[in-house]
Amino acid sequence: MHVGLNLVYLVPGETGGMEVYARELIPRLAQLDGLRLTALVNREAAEAGGGPWGEVVPMEVVPVRARNRIEWVRGEQQLVPGLADRAGVDVLHSLASTAPLRGRARRVTTIHDLNYKLVPDTHFGLRGLGMRVLVPAAARRSHRIVVDASSTRRDLVEHLGTPADKVDVVPLGVTRPPAAVAAPEAALRDELGLGERTVVLSVSAKRPHKNIERLLDALAGIAPERRPVLVVPGYPTPYEARLREHAYAAGIGGDVVWPAWIGAAQLEGLYALATLVVFPSLYEGFGLPVLEAMARGVPVATSNRSSLPEVAGDAALLFDPEDTGAIRAAIERLLADPGERARLRDAGVARARTFTWERTAELTAAAYERALGSRSS
Repeated sequence: MHVGLNLVYLVPGETGGMEVYARELIPRLAQLDGLRLTALVNREAAEAGGGPWGEVVPMEVVPVRARNRIEWVRGEQQLVPGLADRAGVDVLHSLASTAPLRGRARRVTTIHDLNYKLVPDTHFGLRGLGMRVLVPAAARRSHRIVVDASSTRRDLVEHLGTPADKVDVVPLGVTRPPAAVAAPEAALRDELGLGERTVVLSVSAKRPHKNIERLLDALAGIAPERRPVLVVPGYPTPYEARLREHAYAAGIGGDVVWPAWIGAAQLEGLYALATLVVFPSLYEGFGLPVLEAMARGVPVATSNRSSLPEVAGDAALLFDPEDTGAIRAAIERLLADPGERARLRDAGVARARTFTWERTAELTAAAYERALGSRSS
């Protein structure tokens, strides 16, 4: 089976969780018998060597620059189908929620979430308009839909009218890097100005649905003598300025650190020194940061919304993300209770072991087979 991978959306280093998905999935797919892969990449990725999979699968360059949203859509809708047809692709897998609406190949689309609809502040302007048009169109015109969690399948059925039997639930995986890559704690504390304080980590893009404002309010409610320092690494957005202002207005400007682009060694060092991870998102298609923290043995407190309970199981402390008091209580409980931290640490490591990228690849390949098997539809 010849599978084309629609990666026209992906600008290396700038695409967040959907880049992680592609980076981890593609090499595992390449290891499966019976699959021949071709990556359809934009000019930015081609100039960067094709991305992390540049030496794993052959590439076809879609002659657009995806930093320009209009170019991205033009490349996906007008150019990708022809390139896939000329390459003789049997199945075209689009990995980022939108997809070409035509072409001879069977179309499989991963729809990671419906946040454009359920938390509309996430996407605005041209991108928001595009998602409101293109995601439902992809759901209708694709032969199979892949989602990261059962909660997203329910959302597709409820909000887009997608037949449930057209949707395959394929959980993501997690890979824990070797401990040797972690930056030394003393150097990291000095670099970020953490001193000797207890650290609470929240790996998160600065976007409204990540619910960082309520997390800041929860932190402000902790007595100053017991208050930890909150570290929020994640790619910067225009919304970050509002968050910084909110922190200062709440009197905790000096209790929050906002690293932007940090390397893998720094991130691993933050996981190693953090007492706990808190992830208060209002909506997630999967919530990979929860699983990444668990894999590293860091206790987790997270939201009880969307996919997050499905991913966390009984290995995290869950809270109502719209209740600032509940967020604060979860943080204070884990800070004060080493026994509960130890329980969640062990439970989290065990749960993370059940989520592997190899399994993600196997289930994805099964979706390809179903797409080919539905040729008469």
